[in-house]
Amino acid sequence: MPVQLNHTIIRSHDKQLSARFLIDILGLPEATRYGPFLVVELDNEVSLDYLETDGKIASQHYAFLVSEAEFDQAFSRIRERQILYWADPDQEHPGKINHHDGGRGVYFRDPDGHLLEIITRPYGSSN
Repeated sequence: MPVQLNHTIIRSHDKQLSARFLIDILGLPEATRYGPFLVVELDNEVSLDYLETDGKIASQHYAFLVSEAEFDQAFSRIRERQILYWADPDQEHPGKINHHDGGRGVYFRDPDGHLLEIITRPYGSSN
């Protein structure tokens, strides 16, 4: 069997709020419960397992490869909700998207401060 990412744990102060945020922006299926986790399944059989904590949360980065149509839908939801967004991970270009590798990309934060990204082309794909 080839090595594949199966799941990752995302720490959250309110797992319901954070999972709902991601589901709503990306148009994903409803989360399911598994033990203490709220599990959001992605199309490539990877799950994001939200775990609630009272402690400090270190910001992580999660990038999602989406189609052009999915980007349009998600980006529309970001703008409708007036969520701040940037063209870059250092957040130096607010209110803009990028066009790396001939695609489109944008960064935005979830309720716990994790930096989320949607892209339409994998980085390095134009080489």
